[in-house]
Amino acid sequence: MPTRALVFDFDGTLADTESAVLASWQETFADHGVELPLEAWYAVIGTQHTTDAMFALLAERVPGVDTEALRPVTRARVLKLLETLGPRDGVLGYLDSARDHGLKLAVASSSSGGWVLPHLERLGIAGYFDAVCTGDRHAAKPRPDLYLAALDALGAKAGDAIAFEDTPHGVTSAKAAGLTCVAVPNAITESLDFGAADVVLPSFTAKPLEALLSR
Repeated sequence: MPTRALVFDFDGTLADTESAVLASWQETFADHGVELPLEAWYAVIGTQHTTDAMFALLAERVPGVDTEALRPVTRARVLKLLETLGPRDGVLGYLDSARDHGLKLAVASSSSGGWVLPHLERLGIAGYFDAVCTGDRHAAKPRPDLYLAALDALGAKAGDAIAFEDTPHGVTSAKAAGLTCVAVPNAITESLDFGAADVVLPSFTAKPLEALLSR
């Protein structure tokens, strides 16, 4: 069955925002004299609960900390780190190839539209996508709702689509929705277990999109 649609996760997949977000949290914890354990980060990465989980952990480690006052501080710190971030290597090549092949494209992200949409514009890739489905409108990963919503928006069937993910939670979501899933881990997630993915690539430059389509 020919591939008719591609659905991309955003954070960590289209752009390595996760490295900046993790660095921001590590700095925030260090500011309060404690260390952020990576296993706590890995437990929530790719879901909608990262911010709340990190603040809850900080409050546990630093009793009395005013987490509400820290919210705008941590967000500003992340945005500063992201100012010069571009798409991951090879992403533009994939998007151009998809357009050349007439494929429909969507984003399926557990993050909010208020986070994803401005970044897509800033990265210069918003115009590639026919649909953007986000966690403020659909149940977040690892549930399949975001991928099901993306398929519905594109008028595509699961068997016609390939998902691209960078976390095990995202892979679980895509597979639960019935899509073929290509995992493209980043520097933060490369040590995690991607055994549930159909294909694992070290980067988007490791294999051209045409090779995946022929597969």
